[in-house]
Amino acid sequence: QVQLVESGGGLVQAGDSLRLSCAASGRTFTSNAMGWFRQAPGKEREFVAGISWSGLSTDYADSVKGRFTISRDIPKNTVYLQMNSLKPEDTAVYYCAIKERPYVAFGASSYAYWGQGTQVTVSS
Repeated sequence: QVQLVESGGGLVQAGDSLRLSCAASGRTFTSNAMGWFRQAPGKEREFVAGISWSGLSTDYADSVKGRFTISRDIPKNTVYLQMNSLKPEDTAVYYCAIKERPYVAFGASSYAYWGQGTQVTVSS
């Protein structure tokens, strides 16, 4: 059974940094793209960042470009999201997700596996 477990969320002040981790278990994902999404109260789930199966290709939402960095440790089946210069508008539940295909997609429906989410709250 596939499980994705996120960690690293918390309450921080504007300008601070957080590093989210997502560890996958149940199978290996060496040929799969991985991504991070977020959902704020009353809003739809939105794409934040994605990384290809090899780690060589990444994509970001315009709102986080230059502040967030996605990376992966393939042998550890783990994906990370380094978040710097956090803003109050980054407050949301952050979810990691894995596709069954090798390259990033921006739509949530393209991802087959999801974590339970981790709360990130940024105070002003």
